[in-house]
Amino acid sequence: MSLDAAKNAYTVGKSYGEIDNDILNPVEGFPEKRWWTWFTISLTGLLVYLGVIGYSFVKGLGIFGINSPVNWGVYIIGLVFWLEIGHAGTMISAILYLFRQRWRTSINRAAEAMTIFAVTTAALLPLIHLGRPWMVNWLFPYPNDRGPLWNNFNSPLLWDVYAISTYFTVSLFFWYMGLLPDFAAMRDRAVLGRNQLKAKTAIGEKLLDMRVWLLKVAALGWVGSGKAWHHYEKMVMLLAALATPLVMSVQSILSFDFVTSVVPGWHSTILPINFITGSIYSGFAMVLSLVIIMRSAFNMKAYITDRHIDNLGWVMLFTGMLVFFGYFIELFMAYYSANDFEQYVWTYRFVGDYAWAFWLTMVTILLPPHIMWFKKLRNNHTLLFIMTVIINIGMWFERFVITVTPVARDFLPSSWRLYVPTVWDVIVVLGEFAMFFTFFLLFVRVLPSIAFTEVKMDEAGDLAKGKGHH
Repeated sequence: MSLDAAKNAYTVGKSYGEIDNDILNPVEGFPEKRWWTWFTISLTGLLVYLGVIGYSFVKGLGIFGINSPVNWGVYIIGLVFWLEIGHAGTMISAILYLFRQRWRTSINRAAEAMTIFAVTTAALLPLIHLGRPWMVNWLFPYPNDRGPLWNNFNSPLLWDVYAISTYFTVSLFFWYMGLLPDFAAMRDRAVLGRNQLKAKTAIGEKLLDMRVWLLKVAALGWVGSGKAWHHYEKMVMLLAALATPLVMSVQSILSFDFVTSVVPGWHSTILPINFITGSIYSGFAMVLSLVIIMRSAFNMKAYITDRHIDNLGWVMLFTGMLVFFGYFIELFMAYYSANDFEQYVWTYRFVGDYAWAFWLTMVTILLPPHIMWFKKLRNNHTLLFIMTVIINIGMWFERFVITVTPVARDFLPSSWRLYVPTVWDVIVVLGEFAMFFTFFLLFVRVLPSIAFTEVKMDEAGDLAKGKGHH
């Protein structure tokens, strides 16, 4: 069987040792200069971001562009955006696992890591927007000395706390448990390498011993027996079944922050569906961006094949059309209802003060994925990468439009006021991306970015069927 044919079958056509060496080389080798360059840039951005947060604690949230009635600014826009980004990881890891889609094995590890880092980035934002984050414990129902003061369990803002924390916990377990066989393989390689390599210094020897010890702890005593694999597969199936409804519930509950209000433009039953489709759309765009970079930077073309990128692109095309249909239905419902307030909100989006953001959103999220119809264009990975960046820029501005325009022009004309982002708002947005990419850059240098144990299991399956070659 040729290597090209093996790629089409999602196999890599390599021996197990070659698979280990290829995937673990970025982890066990010394980082390249370009990695240090990008890590320095992202870490600097993260430190500036944390500095602005500290400054806002001293000066107050008034340094940002938020006002009354536009009380939600970049923090809540970022919350929705990053939670959307995180849902593709669960989609690839859990839902595609339940449907036995083998092509997920080379990209699920990076997608799961993206979920953890995106949710972490998102979770920090409402904490800051509280104004008094040291009182965040008031969000949790527990016996207290505050008398009759308890949480408002009718508030979807409280539901967010439970939905996001549950989603993060399940995703973290799913990610870590999937790493166990790989940790065990890294542990065995580290023990063998320590025995063969004589450290030149006492410090070097101590570092090797520490690495072996950390991997032993991380592997949780994994031995790879048949019984262990049996329990492992049952565990993965259970976590996948638990994580799948969370894709729907988290975005639905997040949309309830808007839907349960009486504000025109928010009070729409189509929003939960739009949030779900939008989350898959933007999340797959981010996954595609990351795997294209990983494929090129770490020479992973044998593992992240053209077929993987092609499948991700087709999912984006399908969900992109769903997003367009959702917009059309939302617009149709507003005008068919003959509600003056709903119609005004949409008219204001078309020609009002934020029309530039609305039309930028429409152009950047609805047109780019249609290049997937053409084989020559979808085989151009540079073009696909640019497409994914444009789409996620558009998805950020979509959340800007949804969050800002309805309240900037609410029921009382006397309270109308525009939201104009300040330089601090811009730094916060850039800092969110810096935080996300700092975590991801550390991930690709510390942990295997591809689940090589699962890749080898696919290879073994194909060999048993007579499809593979070594």
